[in-house]
Amino acid sequence: MVADTRGRGLTDLRISLIDQCNLRCTYCMPAEIFGPDYRFLKRTEWLRFGELYDLVRAFTRLGVRKVRLTGGEPLLRPGLAKFIRGLRRFEAIEDLALTTNGLRLAERAGELAEAGLHRVTVSLDALDPELNGRMNGRGIGPEVVLAGIEGARSAGLAVKVNMLVERGVNEGEILPMARLFRDKGIPLRFIEFMDTGNHNGWRMDRVVTGREILALLATEHAFEPIDTTSSRMVAKRYRYTDGSAEFGLITSVSQPFCGDCTRARISADGQLFTCLFATRGTDLKGFLRSEEYSPEALYEKLAARWRVRDDRYSEIRTSATPKGEKVEMSFIGG
Repeated sequence: MVADTRGRGLTDLRISLIDQCNLRCTYCMPAEIFGPDYRFLKRTEWLRFGELYDLVRAFTRLGVRKVRLTGGEPLLRPGLAKFIRGLRRFEAIEDLALTTNGLRLAERAGELAEAGLHRVTVSLDALDPELNGRMNGRGIGPEVVLAGIEGARSAGLAVKVNMLVERGVNEGEILPMARLFRDKGIPLRFIEFMDTGNHNGWRMDRVVTGREILALLATEHAFEPIDTTSSRMVAKRYRYTDGSAEFGLITSVSQPFCGDCTRARISADGQLFTCLFATRGTDLKGFLRSEEYSPEALYEKLAARWRVRDDRYSEIRTSATPKGEKVEMSFIGG
């Protein structure tokens, strides 16, 4: 029997349900790569929901208490609400969340809340319609996403908003976004531009650091830290001193936190990744469909893999870091 790994910090599991998306964002799915001829996974290549339940059961034994459903765009996965309803059986899950681009959220929020979803994180990078349309690759303005956010709140779901900030692209949207979501009382998290995947053209000089974002926010807002340690938390958290809302910074480039990472990730095709920037994963789909599989064998396989993890890409990243083929965001979901 492999010893339980909760002492090693495994608390969060991210499950990518589908590699497909209804946007072609410049950050994770640029149209020149993920165009009409790109081969996405067939349904038979996705992990089945029954297999995902087996994985969740094993991961909760290892200490996982937070499960996040991602993509691609998870709202495109058929049977999503039924799958969420089935996750209710796992009493150890304290936080069940979903990350979405928000395009279908308004029409699905009530169904997801009823199924048992706790909260959603919505990606929105600009309020300017032209800029937002250019960044999402489909010319779609922010109105449909904002409607989805309000639909989620009306359905009783907690909401956070993620904004990816890239120098020379949307840093001028930091203050407008902060104003809007402060007024709405919705937590907004600013994310440093990261070199995820293989096609987003990342360079260090395109990163607007968390320190720069704080300095800009301070020109208009008074705020104070809540939790800036990143221990067990990805975002460094702050709150406005008038109590209206909070915001966060995800600073994996300028202030990496590999040593505190608590996340395991399952890709849409059933690979286990212990790092967002990994170049390869551990095949779980093949194992789940093999004669070697048993619940106990799966538990021991996962525990052994987490115990020996040594990923620290963000801590060793430099402009000169060799560029290996990293897992694509459409497979791993962030």
